Amino acid sequence: MAARLLVTGGAGYIGSHTLVALLEAGHTPVALDNFSNSHPAALESVQRITGRPVEYVEGDIRDRTALRKLLQREQDRGTPISGVIHFAALKAVGESVSEPLKYYENNVAGTLTLLEEMERAGVREIVFSSSATVYGHPDRLPLTEDHPIRPINPYGQTKAMVETMLRDLCASRSDFKAICLRYFNPIGAHPSGLIGEDPHGIPNNLMPYITQVAAGKLPCLNVFGNDYPTTDGTGIRDYIHVTDLAEGHVKAIDYAAGLSHGEYRAINLGTGHGTSVLQMIEAVEQACGRKIPYQIEPRRAGDMAAAWADPTQAHTLLGWRTTRTLEDMCADSWKWQSLHPDGYKSMASR
Repeated sequence: MAARLLVTGGAGYIGSHTLVALLEAGHTPVALDNFSNSHPAALESVQRITGRPVEYVEGDIRDRTALRKLLQREQDRGTPISGVIHFAALKAVGESVSEPLKYYENNVAGTLTLLEEMERAGVREIVFSSSATVYGHPDRLPLTEDHPIRPINPYGQTKAMVETMLRDLCASRSDFKAICLRYFNPIGAHPSGLIGEDPHGIPNNLMPYITQVAAGKLPCLNVFGNDYPTTDGTGIRDYIHVTDLAEGHVKAIDYAAGLSHGEYRAINLGTGHGTSVLQMIEAVEQACGRKIPYQIEPRRAGDMAAAWADPTQAHTLLGWRTTRTLEDMCADSWKWQSLHPDGYKSMASR
Protein backbone atom coordinates (compact mmCIF):
# COMPACT_ATOMS: atom_id res chain seq x y z
CA MET A 1 0.00 0.00 0.00
CA ALA A 2 1.39 3.41 -0.99
CA ALA A 3 2.49 5.58 1.93
CA ARG A 4 3.68 9.13 2.54
CA LEU A 5 6.98 8.82 4.37
CA LEU A 6 9.48 11.15 5.99
CA VAL A 7 13.02 10.16 4.99
CA THR A 8 15.63 11.82 7.21
CA GLY A 9 19.04 12.13 5.59
CA GLY A 10 17.31 11.55 2.27
CA ALA A 11 20.02 13.22 0.16
CA GLY A 12 22.79 10.97 1.52
CA TYR A 13 24.34 7.93 -0.12
CA ILE A 14 21.87 5.31 1.12
CA GLY A 15 19.04 7.80 1.51
CA SER A 16 19.09 8.89 -2.14
CA HIS A 17 19.06 5.30 -3.40
CA THR A 18 16.18 4.54 -1.04
CA LEU A 19 14.23 7.52 -2.39
CA VAL A 20 14.53 5.94 -5.86
CA ALA A 21 13.32 2.57 -4.57
CA LEU A 22 10.40 4.16 -2.69
CA LEU A 23 9.29 6.23 -5.67
CA GLU A 24 9.54 3.24 -8.00
CA ALA A 25 7.40 1.24 -5.54
CA GLY A 26 4.69 3.90 -5.59
CA HIS A 27 5.40 5.54 -2.23
CA THR A 28 5.65 9.31 -1.73
CA PRO A 29 8.73 10.24 0.29
CA VAL A 30 9.46 13.66 1.78
CA ALA A 31 13.21 14.05 2.32
CA LEU A 32 14.69 15.98 5.23
CA ASP A 33 18.41 16.78 5.05
CA ASN A 34 20.75 19.44 6.43
CA PHE A 35 23.26 18.78 3.59
CA SER A 36 26.16 18.59 6.03
CA ASN A 37 27.46 15.46 4.29
CA SER A 38 25.30 15.40 1.15
CA HIS A 39 24.30 17.58 -1.78
CA PRO A 40 20.97 18.83 -3.22
CA ALA A 41 22.14 17.61 -6.64
CA ALA A 42 21.50 14.05 -5.42
CA LEU A 43 17.80 14.87 -5.13
CA GLU A 44 17.77 16.33 -8.63
CA SER A 45 19.32 13.10 -9.88
CA VAL A 46 16.68 11.02 -8.08
CA GLN A 47 14.06 13.02 -9.97
CA ARG A 48 15.85 12.35 -13.28
CA ILE A 49 16.01 8.60 -12.57
CA THR A 50 12.38 8.21 -11.51
CA GLY A 51 10.65 10.92 -13.53
CA ARG A 52 8.84 11.94 -10.36
CA PRO A 53 9.26 15.15 -8.36
CA VAL A 54 11.20 14.83 -5.11
CA GLU A 55 9.81 16.75 -2.17
CA TYR A 56 12.39 17.85 0.37
CA VAL A 57 12.91 20.20 3.29
CA GLU A 58 16.32 21.51 4.31
CA GLY A 59 16.48 20.90 8.04
CA ASP A 60 18.03 19.04 10.93
CA ILE A 61 16.60 16.29 13.14
CA ARG A 62 17.87 18.20 16.18
CA ASP A 63 15.66 21.18 15.27
CA ARG A 64 12.44 20.44 17.14
CA THR A 65 10.63 23.45 15.69
CA ALA A 66 11.45 22.45 12.12
CA LEU A 67 10.31 18.85 12.69
CA ARG A 68 7.07 19.94 14.31
CA LYS A 69 6.39 22.41 11.51
CA LEU A 70 7.02 19.78 8.82
CA LEU A 71 4.81 17.13 10.43
CA GLN A 72 2.05 19.66 11.15
CA ARG A 73 2.20 20.97 7.58
CA GLU A 74 1.56 17.49 6.24
CA GLN A 75 -1.40 17.02 8.57
CA ASP A 76 -2.87 20.37 7.57
CA ARG A 77 -2.59 19.45 3.89
CA GLY A 78 -4.47 16.23 4.48
CA THR A 79 -1.37 14.18 3.59
CA PRO A 80 -0.14 13.06 7.02
CA ILE A 81 3.17 11.26 7.34
CA SER A 82 2.47 7.59 8.07
CA GLY A 83 6.03 6.47 8.78
CA VAL A 84 9.67 7.51 8.99
CA ILE A 85 12.82 6.03 7.47
CA HIS A 86 15.62 7.44 9.60
CA PHE A 87 19.07 7.73 8.01
CA ALA A 88 20.27 11.08 9.36
CA ALA A 89 23.42 10.44 11.40
CA LEU A 90 27.13 11.09 11.62
CA LYS A 91 28.92 7.92 10.55
CA ALA A 92 32.74 8.18 10.57
CA VAL A 93 34.11 5.68 13.08
CA GLY A 94 37.46 7.47 13.52
CA GLU A 95 35.82 10.84 14.08
CA SER A 96 33.46 9.28 16.62
CA VAL A 97 36.49 8.19 18.66
CA SER A 98 38.02 11.67 18.66
CA GLU A 99 34.72 13.57 19.04
CA PRO A 100 32.30 11.25 20.87
CA LEU A 101 30.04 13.97 22.27
CA LYS A 102 29.36 15.25 18.77
CA TYR A 103 28.12 11.77 17.84
CA TYR A 104 25.97 11.29 20.93
CA GLU A 105 24.44 14.74 20.49
CA ASN A 106 23.59 14.25 16.81
CA ASN A 107 22.83 10.54 16.56
CA VAL A 108 21.22 9.87 19.94
CA ALA A 109 19.81 13.22 21.09
CA GLY A 110 18.73 13.99 17.51
CA THR A 111 16.85 10.70 17.28
CA LEU A 112 15.22 11.35 20.66
CA THR A 113 13.91 14.68 19.36
CA LEU A 114 12.64 12.96 16.21
CA LEU A 115 10.83 10.26 18.22
CA GLU A 116 9.23 12.84 20.52
CA GLU A 117 7.90 14.80 17.55
CA MET A 118 6.70 11.61 15.85
CA GLU A 119 4.81 10.69 18.99
CA ARG A 120 3.28 14.17 19.22
CA ALA A 121 2.15 13.97 15.58
CA GLY A 122 0.79 10.43 15.90
CA VAL A 123 3.38 8.82 13.60
CA ARG A 124 3.79 5.24 14.79
CA GLU A 125 6.17 3.54 12.34
CA ILE A 126 9.93 3.89 11.92
CA VAL A 127 12.60 2.03 9.96
CA PHE A 128 15.95 2.85 11.53
CA SER A 129 19.30 2.81 9.75
CA SER A 130 21.37 0.75 12.17
CA SER A 131 24.64 -1.06 11.55
CA ALA A 132 26.44 -4.34 12.01
CA THR A 133 28.95 -2.35 14.08
CA VAL A 134 26.61 -2.93 17.03
CA TYR A 135 27.90 -6.52 17.22
CA GLY A 136 31.55 -5.61 17.79
CA HIS A 137 34.01 -8.49 17.48
CA PRO A 138 32.06 -11.59 16.45
CA ASP A 139 31.85 -14.63 18.71
CA ARG A 140 30.70 -16.69 15.73
CA LEU A 141 30.05 -16.37 12.02
CA PRO A 142 27.81 -15.73 10.28
CA LEU A 143 26.40 -13.02 12.52
CA THR A 144 22.79 -13.56 13.56
CA GLU A 145 20.53 -10.99 15.18
CA ASP A 146 20.78 -12.72 18.58
CA HIS A 147 24.55 -12.18 18.73
CA PRO A 148 25.60 -10.11 21.79
CA ILE A 149 25.51 -6.34 21.26
CA ARG A 150 28.86 -4.84 22.30
CA PRO A 151 30.04 -2.07 19.96
CA ILE A 152 33.71 -1.10 20.17
CA ASN A 153 33.50 2.59 19.19
CA PRO A 154 31.24 5.57 19.91
CA TYR A 155 29.60 5.42 16.46
CA GLY A 156 28.51 1.84 17.12
CA GLN A 157 27.42 2.81 20.62
CA THR A 158 25.09 5.47 19.21
CA LYS A 159 23.43 2.89 16.96
CA ALA A 160 23.02 0.46 19.85
CA MET A 161 21.59 3.20 22.09
CA VAL A 162 18.99 4.17 19.50
CA GLU A 163 18.04 0.51 19.10
CA THR A 164 17.50 0.37 22.87
CA MET A 165 15.33 3.49 22.77
CA LEU A 166 13.20 2.00 20.02
CA ARG A 167 12.84 -1.34 21.77
CA ASP A 168 11.73 0.39 24.98
CA LEU A 169 9.31 2.63 23.09
CA CYS A 170 7.72 -0.38 21.38
CA ALA A 171 7.37 -2.10 24.77
CA SER A 172 5.54 0.94 26.13
CA ARG A 173 3.28 1.62 23.11
CA SER A 174 1.27 -1.30 21.74
CA ASP A 175 0.76 0.48 18.42
CA PHE A 176 4.37 1.62 17.80
CA LYS A 177 6.38 -0.34 15.19
CA ALA A 178 10.16 -0.13 14.80
CA ILE A 179 12.37 -2.04 12.38
CA CYS A 180 16.13 -1.68 12.91
CA LEU A 181 18.07 -2.64 9.80
CA ARG A 182 21.62 -3.66 10.63
CA TYR A 183 23.63 -2.96 7.49
CA PHE A 184 26.84 -4.70 6.68
CA ASN A 185 29.00 -2.90 4.05
CA PRO A 186 27.07 -0.94 1.41
CA ILE A 187 28.94 -0.22 -1.83
CA GLY A 188 28.04 0.38 -5.47
CA ALA A 189 25.89 3.04 -7.08
CA HIS A 190 22.73 3.32 -9.13
CA PRO A 191 23.35 1.68 -12.53
CA SER A 192 22.42 4.95 -14.26
CA GLY A 193 25.56 6.54 -12.81
CA LEU A 194 23.45 9.49 -11.63
CA ILE A 195 23.75 8.88 -7.88
CA GLY A 196 26.51 7.29 -5.84
CA GLU A 197 28.81 7.63 -2.84
CA ASP A 198 30.35 11.10 -2.58
CA PRO A 199 32.60 11.22 0.50
CA HIS A 200 33.88 14.58 1.67
CA GLY A 201 37.68 14.63 1.80
CA ILE A 202 39.67 11.38 2.02
CA PRO A 203 37.23 8.44 1.93
CA ASN A 204 36.77 6.42 5.11
CA ASN A 205 35.36 3.40 3.27
CA LEU A 206 37.17 0.88 1.07
CA MET A 207 35.27 1.14 -2.22
CA PRO A 208 35.41 4.92 -2.80
CA TYR A 209 39.07 4.84 -1.79
CA ILE A 210 39.84 2.12 -4.34
CA THR A 211 37.94 3.86 -7.15
CA GLN A 212 39.68 7.16 -6.39
CA VAL A 213 43.03 5.37 -6.62
CA ALA A 214 41.91 3.83 -9.92
CA ALA A 215 40.93 7.29 -11.18
CA GLY A 216 44.30 8.75 -10.17
CA LYS A 217 42.86 11.02 -7.50
CA LEU A 218 44.73 9.15 -4.78
CA PRO A 219 48.18 7.58 -5.28
CA CYS A 220 47.88 4.24 -3.54
CA LEU A 221 45.59 2.08 -1.41
CA ASN A 222 46.79 1.13 2.06
CA VAL A 223 45.83 -2.45 2.99
CA PHE A 224 45.90 -2.72 6.76
CA GLY A 225 47.08 -6.19 7.66
CA ASN A 226 47.80 -9.28 5.56
CA ASP A 227 48.29 -11.71 8.43
CA TYR A 228 44.70 -12.32 9.50
CA PRO A 229 43.46 -15.94 9.66
CA THR A 230 41.61 -15.56 6.33
CA THR A 231 42.06 -17.04 2.86
CA ASP A 232 44.61 -14.42 1.77
CA GLY A 233 45.47 -12.78 5.09
CA THR A 234 43.39 -9.63 4.53
CA GLY A 235 40.18 -8.67 6.26
CA ILE A 236 36.88 -10.09 5.03
CA ARG A 237 33.59 -8.18 5.02
CA ASP A 238 30.06 -8.66 3.72
CA TYR A 239 29.62 -6.12 0.89
CA ILE A 240 26.08 -5.37 -0.28
CA HIS A 241 24.96 -3.37 -3.31
CA VAL A 242 23.37 -0.10 -2.17
CA THR A 243 20.38 -0.70 -4.46
CA ASP A 244 19.72 -4.06 -2.80
CA LEU A 245 19.99 -2.26 0.53
CA ALA A 246 17.54 0.42 -0.62
CA GLU A 247 15.04 -2.21 -1.67
CA GLY A 248 15.35 -3.72 1.80
CA HIS A 249 13.97 -0.48 3.23
CA VAL A 250 10.92 -0.66 0.99
CA LYS A 251 10.33 -4.23 2.15
CA ALA A 252 10.76 -3.12 5.78
CA ILE A 253 8.28 -0.23 5.57
CA ASP A 254 5.77 -2.51 3.85
CA TYR A 255 6.29 -5.14 6.54
CA ALA A 256 5.75 -2.59 9.32
CA ALA A 257 2.58 -1.27 7.69
CA GLY A 258 1.18 -4.80 7.49
CA LEU A 259 1.54 -5.49 11.20
CA SER A 260 -1.74 -5.37 13.08
CA HIS A 261 -0.03 -4.33 16.33
CA GLY A 262 3.20 -2.80 17.52
CA GLU A 263 6.44 -4.69 17.13
CA TYR A 264 10.21 -4.22 17.41
CA ARG A 265 12.55 -6.12 15.10
CA ALA A 266 16.28 -5.96 14.41
CA ILE A 267 17.13 -7.43 10.99
CA ASN A 268 20.46 -7.97 9.24
CA LEU A 269 20.85 -6.77 5.66
CA GLY A 270 23.78 -8.49 4.00
CA THR A 271 24.59 -11.05 1.33
CA GLY A 272 25.57 -13.86 3.66
CA HIS A 273 29.13 -14.21 2.39
CA GLY A 274 32.37 -12.29 2.65
CA THR A 275 34.93 -10.74 0.31
CA SER A 276 38.54 -10.02 1.27
CA VAL A 277 40.32 -6.73 0.59
CA LEU A 278 42.56 -8.34 -2.03
CA GLN A 279 39.56 -9.97 -3.71
CA MET A 280 37.86 -6.57 -3.82
CA ILE A 281 40.94 -4.97 -5.38
CA GLU A 282 40.97 -7.66 -8.08
CA ALA A 283 37.24 -7.20 -8.76
CA VAL A 284 37.63 -3.43 -9.17
CA GLU A 285 40.61 -3.98 -11.50
CA GLN A 286 38.36 -6.15 -13.65
CA ALA A 287 35.66 -3.46 -13.66
CA CYS A 288 37.90 -0.52 -14.55
CA GLY A 289 40.50 -2.29 -16.70
CA ARG A 290 43.51 -0.95 -14.82
CA LYS A 291 45.79 -2.00 -11.97
CA ILE A 292 45.19 -0.67 -8.47
CA PRO A 293 48.47 0.15 -6.70
CA TYR A 294 48.43 -0.87 -3.05
CA GLN A 295 50.82 -1.36 -0.16
CA ILE A 296 50.55 -3.50 2.93
CA GLU A 297 50.51 -1.66 6.25
CA PRO A 298 50.30 -2.99 9.83
CA ARG A 299 46.90 -3.92 11.21
CA ARG A 300 44.79 -1.09 12.59
CA ALA A 301 43.79 -1.27 16.24
CA GLY A 302 40.24 -2.53 16.64
CA ASP A 303 39.93 -4.11 13.19
CA MET A 304 38.58 -7.66 13.05
CA ALA A 305 39.54 -10.49 10.75
CA ALA A 306 36.14 -11.24 9.30
CA ALA A 307 32.44 -10.44 9.55
CA TRP A 308 29.47 -11.39 7.43
CA ALA A 309 25.73 -11.66 7.91
CA ASP A 310 23.22 -14.39 8.31
CA PRO A 311 20.37 -12.77 6.30
CA THR A 312 17.82 -15.53 7.01
CA GLN A 313 15.54 -13.28 9.03
CA ALA A 314 15.37 -10.72 6.20
CA HIS A 315 14.34 -13.54 3.85
CA THR A 316 11.73 -14.88 6.26
CA LEU A 317 10.15 -11.65 7.53
CA LEU A 318 10.63 -9.23 4.66
CA GLY A 319 10.81 -11.54 1.67
CA TRP A 320 14.06 -9.76 0.76
CA ARG A 321 17.18 -11.18 -0.87
CA THR A 322 20.16 -9.59 -2.56
CA THR A 323 20.20 -9.93 -6.36
CA ARG A 324 23.30 -7.94 -7.40
CA THR A 325 26.75 -9.51 -7.62
CA LEU A 326 30.17 -8.25 -6.56
CA GLU A 327 30.82 -7.58 -10.26
CA ASP A 328 27.70 -5.39 -10.36
CA MET A 329 28.86 -3.50 -7.27
CA CYS A 330 32.29 -2.80 -8.75
CA ALA A 331 31.01 -1.89 -12.23
CA ASP A 332 28.42 0.52 -10.82
CA SER A 333 30.93 2.09 -8.42
CA TRP A 334 33.39 2.64 -11.25
CA LYS A 335 30.73 4.09 -13.53
CA TRP A 336 29.79 6.65 -10.86
CA GLN A 337 33.45 7.50 -10.17
CA SER A 338 34.43 7.82 -13.82
CA LEU A 339 31.38 9.89 -14.81
CA HIS A 340 31.61 12.18 -11.77
CA PRO A 341 35.23 12.41 -10.59
CA ASP A 342 34.36 15.28 -8.27
CA GLY A 343 31.04 13.83 -7.15
CA TYR A 344 27.97 16.02 -6.97
CA LYS A 345 30.04 19.21 -7.08
CA SER A 346 30.85 18.58 -10.75
CA MET A 347 27.18 17.86 -11.49
CA ALA A 348 25.98 21.01 -9.75
CA SER A 349 28.46 23.20 -11.64
CA ARG A 350 27.18 22.20 -15.07
